[in-house]
Amino acid sequence: MSDFTFAHLSDPHLTTLEGVDIGDLLSKRVLGYLSWRSHRRTEHRGEILARLVDDVRSKHPDHIVITGDLTHLGLPAEFQEAKEWLHDLGPASHVTVIPGNHETYVATAWENTFAHWAPYLRSDQANGAESHVSADGVFPSVRIRGHIAFIGLSSAQPTWPFLATGSLDVTQLSKLEEVLQELGRQHYCRVVLIHHPPVPGIVRWRKSLTNASALESILSRCGAELVLHGHAHRSIMTSISTATHPIPVLGVPSASAVGATPDRRAHYHLYSVKEESGTWDIHVQVYAYSAETEQFQLDREQYLVPS
Repeated sequence: MSDFTFAHLSDPHLTTLEGVDIGDLLSKRVLGYLSWRSHRRTEHRGEILARLVDDVRSKHPDHIVITGDLTHLGLPAEFQEAKEWLHDLGPASHVTVIPGNHETYVATAWENTFAHWAPYLRSDQANGAESHVSADGVFPSVRIRGHIAFIGLSSAQPTWPFLATGSLDVTQLSKLEEVLQELGRQHYCRVVLIHHPPVPGIVRWRKSLTNASALESILSRCGAELVLHGHAHRSIMTSISTATHPIPVLGVPSASAVGATPDRRAHYHLYSVKEESGTWDIHVQVYAYSAETEQFQLDREQYLVPS
């Protein structure tokens, strides 16, 4: 079986917030806008994201996954701007997206927001006009590419001011358990995508996945080969224990970040997956932005524990 390669990036915060109307900010969004004005617009740089995309393209991955936070405030105009960026990045068959907390700053109608990204969000078996795809039942999404099953979760939810917590509802957790078991029986390499880190302690409580223990319990029982996340804006590698093997859990920093420290500068991960003697060999290369060269360079690489 030949290698399957895919790139993981997250939290690009690619939107510009140009022409934001004061009426758009009469909610929690005003706090996000002030944060953008004070520091986020200098931290998240379009030219860094453009270089990351160029570098990813030079590696010719079979697929690209993005674990949320394409926007800053979750405004309908931002979803449209991000849609155009996604179309330039690649067709929906080549790119998988899940939501981040910045996409759900406040509750906003599906048809004005995620409907713009529906081809990049929905499962392979979904059909019909994208305007008819609703938020209910989209997640967990399942997208089969070669011998890989990408399983998308949505931990994004509107929260009170100063909170950026996430949660997985009971229905999504129940369906996830069924999906993991069935895909495991079919011997797919199961790659779970979630925005919030699924392991407690990685971020502060106000930014955490509030029911991480429930997700960890399902993953421990049903298994998975890899879990990928964003949200923390730093490079992270940890694991979740199961009865037979640890599940590697990896997070990447923002794809557009200048970064105050090396682990917070823009990164992306390039994975290569191959089956060997009934187990999955997963190799990851970590590419990091260099302010000196203004290019992405190989920072480190390693084989993850095979399942």
